[in-house]
Amino acid sequence: MVQAAKYIWMDGELVPWDEATVHVLSHGLHYGTGVFEGIRAYETEDGGTAIFRHDDHMIRLVNSARAYGIPCEWSADDLTKAARETIAANELRAGYIRPLIFYGLGSMGLNPAGAETRTIIATWFWGAYLGEEGLANGIRVAVSSWRRISHEGLIPNAKGTGGYLNSVMAKQEAIRNGYDEALMLNTAGYLAEGSGENLFLVYEDRVVTPPTIAGALQGITRDTVMKLLHDEGHDIVERNISRSDLYYADEAFFTGTAAEVTPIREIDGRPVGSGKPGPITKRVQDLYMDVVSGRIDRYRHWLDFV
Repeated sequence: MVQAAKYIWMDGELVPWDEATVHVLSHGLHYGTGVFEGIRAYETEDGGTAIFRHDDHMIRLVNSARAYGIPCEWSADDLTKAARETIAANELRAGYIRPLIFYGLGSMGLNPAGAETRTIIATWFWGAYLGEEGLANGIRVAVSSWRRISHEGLIPNAKGTGGYLNSVMAKQEAIRNGYDEALMLNTAGYLAEGSGENLFLVYEDRVVTPPTIAGALQGITRDTVMKLLHDEGHDIVERNISRSDLYYADEAFFTGTAAEVTPIREIDGRPVGSGKPGPITKRVQDLYMDVVSGRIDRYRHWLDFV
């Protein structure tokens, strides 16, 4: 359930939440022709509000639009300024930021030529994506029957709205079957990611994650965690992971802006390790929350204060 805020930024203006509407014949609504980001802002140790890796997210948004050929009049700098303005106008100490660039009215049919490009930034309070219980004790996941979108069909490394139908189907299947989240294989049968999260597995003290060539999004939280682990002295290996490899892992966890660092305690009905979050997972969780909350000076450059 989205918790309403006061304003949404639309094409350069702050618009009251209930008035932030688009036409039902918007091209993006019919064909999924849009790109988006998910960004979090946190209340920091000193009481200020900071957006985590803000520039990186907005650069990826603009790059996603370029990859899908969607014209955008706003630069990444324009959009970071707009997001800060929206967070402040909504008086949020912490929250989620959803920028979206999409084709609006002006064209119907597969060719979007003639459709206007719309850009919005919404902000609202959003708690733990996979639940507080999941953050503390881990979640149950299952390998989906749906395969992750491939480089041959779409652009897995760009956050295109239409491509996320693939993730929606995997997520719904997992929920119907009594699990919290899905794991998705690519068309070659190797692990790609969750329905909206990157995957990490731990074998003793070695950390493994699927490569982006396997269909994994080059996640910003993924990159953050890899840097934190490296700085802690861990080896991180990017390699293809088979389904059977899942069942031998000592630890497993998801990363993502919404999911943050969420432990996985069970995969396909099998406990991961002891069935509880392991030491590396818990250490990464603690480090990540310390970083986004401004408690570690070394990583303070990742924080954009509102």
